[in-house]
Amino acid sequence: MNMSPANAACMAVYRSLHEVGAELALAIGNFDGVHRGHQAILQATVEASARGGLTPAALTFHPLPREFFAKVRGDASLAPARLMSTTEKLAVFSRAGIRHTFMPIFDTRFAAQTPEDFIAKLVAMKVRWLMVGEDFRFGAKRAGDIAALRAAGAAAGTGDGFSVHTMADIVDAENDSAVRVSSTAVREALAAGKMTAAARMLGRRYTIVGRVTHGKKLGRTLGFPTANISLTRRKPALAGVFAVKLRLVTRGLEGVASRVGDTLFGVANLGTNPAVVNDGRHHLEVFLFDYSGDLYGKRVEVEFFEKVRDEQNFSSLDALVVQMHADCAEAKRILRGT
Repeated sequence: MNMSPANAACMAVYRSLHEVGAELALAIGNFDGVHRGHQAILQATVEASARGGLTPAALTFHPLPREFFAKVRGDASLAPARLMSTTEKLAVFSRAGIRHTFMPIFDTRFAAQTPEDFIAKLVAMKVRWLMVGEDFRFGAKRAGDIAALRAAGAAAGTGDGFSVHTMADIVDAENDSAVRVSSTAVREALAAGKMTAAARMLGRRYTIVGRVTHGKKLGRTLGFPTANISLTRRKPALAGVFAVKLRLVTRGLEGVASRVGDTLFGVANLGTNPAVVNDGRHHLEVFLFDYSGDLYGKRVEVEFFEKVRDEQNFSSLDALVVQMHADCAEAKRILRGT
């Protein structure tokens, strides 16, 4: 199924693996967060396509394989926290210059295909140049590896074969332990409130994009009206109270990066909000300094700067209000330098 926008210059998205009328330079991966390592892979793919007269493409999965297997095993805790929504990921692909994205449904049937079946699909797609991570495995029981890809690409025959390339690890050299840049390392940094380390690995500050929805409006009665932002991910990678910036963004794959209007400053609470909510779900609420407009229904991007504190419960709403005043003061101090 082609999900491409009406504008012909935009990226086309497909939910199955098939030939699209062009020879491809293809990058394969989960790409959650699209960190600096992922960005290098996408850049190499676009550059290879320009050199070889190919069309740059990416292959990713929905749900992520680990999410699928966690569901199969009946243990949601096995699924990693999502760093970004599918829409955010596709927007980054498009901005990077990718023109075709294949996002097959990762289900029992897809997971059960043999390495040979998967390679046959790459050949049918007219892949001529292929980039994967150094630890890439594929096919049922992860039986396929890079050696199998290279052998198959060389054996496919003149005009139908493909070359296989890998990207060396990128290391966060400023980290005391020289951490390899990966989605897992980014998740760990965010969970620990190490926002600067996460930003180094991402190549940008961490952001969440969502739509402002109606909440219980309790904050308004306490003197802190908040923008309640919908979360498409059930399991956010971070929790607590943060100094943030908020921007309005336009719709669509390209539009996630198109900020409109002024930058707004505030303090955000991301978590289960035990002081006022008891549903166990994660909520993102942002109190904006010196703002009184109407954001309902608008799509916004929240940029996380520093963590102010962990989320906590309170003995009374009065105690919560006292803490909120302190949070605002600290967030303003943090943001003053930006």
